[in-house]
Amino acid sequence: MAKNNIVDWKTITEFVIESFVGYGVPRADAEICADVLLESDKRGIESHGVNRFKPVYLDRIKAGIQNPVTNFEIIKETETTAVADGHSGMGQVIGFKAMTMAIEKAKQYGMGMVAVRNSCHYGIAGYYPSMATKQGCIGITGTNARPSVAPTFGVEGMFGTNPLTIGIPTDEAFDFLIDGATSITQNGKIEYYARLGQDVHPGTIVDLDGKPVEGDAGEALKKIRAGTAALTTLGGIGEELAGYKGYGYAMAVEMLSACLQDGIFGKDLDGKDKNGRIKPYELGHFFIAIDTNHFLGEALCRKKAGDILRAVRASKKAPDAERIYTAGEKEYLTRLARKDGVPINDSVQKEIIAIRDELGLTKFHFPFED
Repeated sequence: MAKNNIVDWKTITEFVIESFVGYGVPRADAEICADVLLESDKRGIESHGVNRFKPVYLDRIKAGIQNPVTNFEIIKETETTAVADGHSGMGQVIGFKAMTMAIEKAKQYGMGMVAVRNSCHYGIAGYYPSMATKQGCIGITGTNARPSVAPTFGVEGMFGTNPLTIGIPTDEAFDFLIDGATSITQNGKIEYYARLGQDVHPGTIVDLDGKPVEGDAGEALKKIRAGTAALTTLGGIGEELAGYKGYGYAMAVEMLSACLQDGIFGKDLDGKDKNGRIKPYELGHFFIAIDTNHFLGEALCRKKAGDILRAVRASKKAPDAERIYTAGEKEYLTRLARKDGVPINDSVQKEIIAIRDELGLTKFHFPFED
């Protein structure tokens, strides 16, 4: 298509909101969904942004396995904890409400935790700890996911990419935020490589013979979906590079995403019923907020955290390294660099035009059409 693939933030935000509304999502919820979705692109995490807008959200609504209207039901609540049922609504809305509740509890009692069951994909996990850090809290979240990752010494996908995500407020322009899967890579990244026609990175996927899967990402993705290959945990195949550590952290996230809220886990999260028909994914999440003012204060925490980051960045660099980064910094720099808008690849351009035409959103015209 056309050369100019940059769509300004105002246009893409309005389009995503209107598209969600067109699929039955209430406007206030659509605004939350769009904010979470596009925050991913602003941070340079293309695997969870507009690349997934249609296949992960709109297509699932159309297929009837995700409810556009979210019923966020509180099953049990105490002063510092809550268990919620998302009833297969919009994962971003469920995540936003759950973390909001955790922060409110933390502000009053020092700590708050909300466990969620029966949710859907909630976008980038890093969005929710950032909600907490903006309010002077430490934020933690995690989620289970469809089974696509093999345990150490295994070759079968038994659990999801299960990110463990932590945000800590600092006195710098960006807060500390580590947001990453407990596998080397994630399904969204493989999907993104497939869209671009790229190869997978060696060692990130293992086949049923225990051998690394290499080559075309599209073919690798088919094998993962068919159950003939699986992603590897952080550290990779076997124990030599400590793959068992990624495996252990993945299991911790799996348990925190299921044990407290009586949620489903493992193979039952594959989106299929016993007859092979598609069904809601029914994911579990957890959200934790810790108010720094219930310790020695937000100002002290921010300064101390900033001092730690600055000390690390000032340490001796490798001979060929330009600089040392700390978690959250590259995403902050990407946000600054993308002030004009979001880059849209050819595949997603076609999807956007198809959605616009399907919903009759004729007021939208995109630069890549010129």
